[in-house]
Amino acid sequence: MAAAPPYARMTRIPMKHRSLLVLFCLVSAALGAAEPVSAPASIAEAWARGQVSLNARLRLESVQQAGLRDADALTLRTRLGYATAAWRGWKFMAEAENITAADGDNYSQAGLNPGGAGRAVVADPEGTEINQAWAAFSSGQTSATLGRQRLVLDNARFIGDVGWRQNQQTFDAAVFQNKNLAKTTLTYAYLDRINRVFGSDHAQGRWRSDSHIFHASHTGLPAGTLTAYAYLLKFSNSAANSTATYGASLTGTAKLSEALKLTYRAELATQTDHGNSPLRYRATYHALEVGLTAKQAGIALLHEALGSDNNVGFKTPLATLHAFNGWADLFLTTPAAGLRDTYLRANASLPGDVALVAGQHWYEADSGGATFGSEFNAQLTRKFGQSVTAVLKYADFRRDSAAFPSVRKLWIQIEFNH
Repeated sequence: MAAAPPYARMTRIPMKHRSLLVLFCLVSAALGAAEPVSAPASIAEAWARGQVSLNARLRLESVQQAGLRDADALTLRTRLGYATAAWRGWKFMAEAENITAADGDNYSQAGLNPGGAGRAVVADPEGTEINQAWAAFSSGQTSATLGRQRLVLDNARFIGDVGWRQNQQTFDAAVFQNKNLAKTTLTYAYLDRINRVFGSDHAQGRWRSDSHIFHASHTGLPAGTLTAYAYLLKFSNSAANSTATYGASLTGTAKLSEALKLTYRAELATQTDHGNSPLRYRATYHALEVGLTAKQAGIALLHEALGSDNNVGFKTPLATLHAFNGWADLFLTTPAAGLRDTYLRANASLPGDVALVAGQHWYEADSGGATFGSEFNAQLTRKFGQSVTAVLKYADFRRDSAAFPSVRKLWIQIEFNH
């Protein structure tokens, strides 16, 4: 018998989760959307008034890593999508994605290509897949989205779409959001599957999930935005990443003068093993950021600590990891002794409409006192019109510990988005 096509496998809902679909429909019916004057008169008109989206990103990523052969990944990521206009509160969206490499064996595609053996990993494997496919319903201050979708919460430290990689991380999920309370957003999500950056051919490219996301954010405080969350993650084929994380953050700004602002962010979280995890531990996370921002430049000092317990480091398996702990990606998994990252970051607007971001990291273990190394990051970005963005980016990690290799990475990228 022939195997079911990929789209059939994607839309098949396990029996134990069909109640989510029923709940989705009941909530939608109960809300009773009010049709705006300018809304499409029919579902056919909603489809006709929809919008096509096109994204193309050409990137050269070069990696020099001690102990491995150099890697040079020249890849083109193309996404084509279509979203309908809203009709009686309903909206539908589908998006396909393709990643093609000029020479797929000139880098290791996370172990998928035998020709790339011995080379440094660039986690942009070739492939074609459905990146997003969802149905959404909204009425008043409540919305619900069911299907394959992006989900980014706060600064993406715990829940993100890994937007830097060519293959985006998406979630087969049901997401509910309500804003009835003044200046407050409540979010609940049930995650049925995690579609990770490695693609469907990789053993860890799909995580089967039974996870619950609770998130509340309030912007009405004089000090800034207060957020509280509980992330109860359970993965049947990645049990070591099954975790329960509870935390809160405060983010805000204070005007020091007409030309200068103080920015700050503080966050604290605690984490334990959860569900089917074979581990037993309790670890904490804290982060503090203080900065000064002017019209043309800014500087910030950050300190982040991912704790350790019972030889297990604090885990952030669904984060946009590239945005934290250095662009060389040496700490995508927290070391067993935990990690402390002290980071000085500066940004400036340069002549020619060029934006500069540069920073220096210093890494050490959270327990035991070992130093891991330091890393320099720099990025230049320039936009050309509304649709084209060029990026030149560099990372240089210098190790202090034999547990990590020295790594240099260079990216040259141009992206079209419409």
